[in-house]
Amino acid sequence: MPTQKFTIRLPFGQKRRLRALAKSRGLSVNKLIEEMSAQAIAVWDTETRFRAMAAKGDVKKALAVLDGLDAKASSSKS
Repeated sequence: MPTQKFTIRLPFGQKRRLRALAKSRGLSVNKLIEEMSAQAIAVWDTETRFRAMAAKGDVKKALAVLDGLDAKASSSKS
């Protein structure tokens, strides 16, 4: 997958902590940010789908999405 350079500005303390977090996970800061942004986008996509289903009034599908989120949350805590 092609990549692009993307510059962000962070407070020094936050940058230092991100480096420590990445190191503790055996990742580069770049890979950590990539993974975190993918998670944030997945949450946003799920919320968008949920809102679209709610607007259509499809309660059964909306509850199925919530059940899936509950299952993911439970499995990530293990």
